[in-house]
Amino acid sequence: MNTKRKVVLVGTGFVGMSMAYSLLNQGGVDELILIDVIKDKAIGEEMDLSHGLPYAPQKMKIKAGDYDECRDADIVVITAGLAQKPGQSRLELAVANAKIVKGITENAMANGFNGVFIVASNPVDLMSYVVAEVSGLPKSRVIGSGTVLDTARLRYLIAEYLQVSSKNVHAYILGEHGDSSLVPWEYCYVGCKSMIDIMKDNNHPMEDLKKIHDEVWKAAYVIIEKKKATYYGIGMALNRLIKAVLNDENAILTVSTYQNNEYGQEGMYIGVPAIINKDGVKEILQLKLSDEDQAKFNHSCEIMKENIKNEINPIIGK
Repeated sequence: MNTKRKVVLVGTGFVGMSMAYSLLNQGGVDELILIDVIKDKAIGEEMDLSHGLPYAPQKMKIKAGDYDECRDADIVVITAGLAQKPGQSRLELAVANAKIVKGITENAMANGFNGVFIVASNPVDLMSYVVAEVSGLPKSRVIGSGTVLDTARLRYLIAEYLQVSSKNVHAYILGEHGDSSLVPWEYCYVGCKSMIDIMKDNNHPMEDLKKIHDEVWKAAYVIIEKKKATYYGIGMALNRLIKAVLNDENAILTVSTYQNNEYGQEGMYIGVPAIINKDGVKEILQLKLSDEDQAKFNHSCEIMKENIKNEINPIIGK
């Protein structure tokens, strides 16, 4: 039995390396393997990270490697793929990245991987579906980063709006990691008080809630326009997911996971709150959505289904 806490990262671009750097800073991983199609890039990143180890909180083995390292890994994180360009939607990346992610999954499985996949390549809901179908692993062991970053953005903005700690904001974004996401506001709490009651009791205009959500889904576009890519936030979010799995936390995070009629939908990956532990997704938390929110969620799912049918299944041979 493998007692090392071993993570394999496939893709040493900005997102992957932001995750790796946060792991180096926070600790919690014994071994980190870097894989990239450009081998020199992985070697350079290995060297650069390793030179920070004398100041890191714990010993950690970092090395550039290949897919044979997946055999005894606990987690394989996939961040490889083409980046979203200014003005481009995540869904427009689907075809190109599906081919890349399919190849990565096949390589990991051919080398005996039997752990948990964490997928961050965009569009993440579709790429998670690709990994699940190609790997043949139980759907619970393929987790997409989903709306975990969107949820962090939402909590940050609510905290700024109300001037409270973001750690005391309990709010969730469901649906696509993208433009069709939704916020079920009746399930948003600050401490133990509902966000809707806070808005009413303080005479805050209710339309501010829509402005906050708009700011969330527009955030990626703004960041990409200003600095070409987003990576620190998602790097931290992936770190959080890795810790939840390695520490067997039973943590509740809004990840992209397979729907098996939990929200009246099935056959695709989409962002919902779920309990995450060493086996991946232990359970999906089912919220009773309002008719309006359910309609938004269904719309988000229909977008995924359409893309799976027209773009993804032909690539993976389904």
